[in-house]
Amino acid sequence: MPWLFLLLAIAAFAIAMSTQSVALAMVCLAAALVFLAIWVLSLLAQRVGNQTRDDTMMIDPQELRRLREEAEARRAAAAGAGANGGHDGSGGAIR
Repeated sequence: MPWLFLLLAIAAFAIAMSTQSVALAMVCLAAALVFLAIWVLSLLAQRVGNQTRDDTMMIDPQELRRLREEAEARRAAAAGAGANGGHDGSGGAIR
């Protein structure tokens, strides 16, 4: 659909260049400018529309809560292992 506006702009510009009437040339140049602006805006809208995420890919609140709990459990496990400092609890004694 955006390419239709480009074709209309080209046609309006061609008419403006081939006419003998100054008034018709001004109207056609204005129309060409408007069609070019609409063409650019519709291309941008199409590009933005193609980059939007699918609503079905969104996480529901229960799944988000479950993922947060898993992350907290992993952090707690890592903090527990890190609090031990990697020692075996022997206090550095040589046996």
